[in-house]
Amino acid sequence: MKMKWLFLMLFALVLVACGGTDTAAPVVEQSADEGTLDLAPEVDVQTVAEIKDREDVYVLDVREQWEYDEGHIPGVVLIPLGEVPNRLGEIPTDKNVIVTCRTGNRSGQATDFLRQNGFDNVHNMQGGIVAWEQAGYEVSR
Repeated sequence: MKMKWLFLMLFALVLVACGGTDTAAPVVEQSADEGTLDLAPEVDVQTVAEIKDREDVYVLDVREQWEYDEGHIPGVVLIPLGEVPNRLGEIPTDKNVIVTCRTGNRSGQATDFLRQNGFDNVHNMQGGIVAWEQAGYEVSR
């Protein structure tokens, strides 16, 4: 009987530790007063698709030019990752900056770099253009 009880307790702990219940905060909330965004550090492609055309959102692609030419989110701004340090002045500090790349790796690096350099409203798009295309969203070529 003790073994059965121990097993059930262990199973319950594993379930909770592995995400058996969804207690995550919402990815995006809109403030009732001014419609301002409250984005998580990581945002999914659905959220980006919903907000990318807002005046207070700036979507930054940090891939190389040839990758961008193969397909990009309409309206996105291209600044390759290697050029970001020299082009900080082009990135707005008064908008929600969403950074994207191919899969989310380089954009994660760029997001970290921007935060270390005083940008406090910067967010990484999970999955990059690969996830964007898989979700069926429009791509400009």
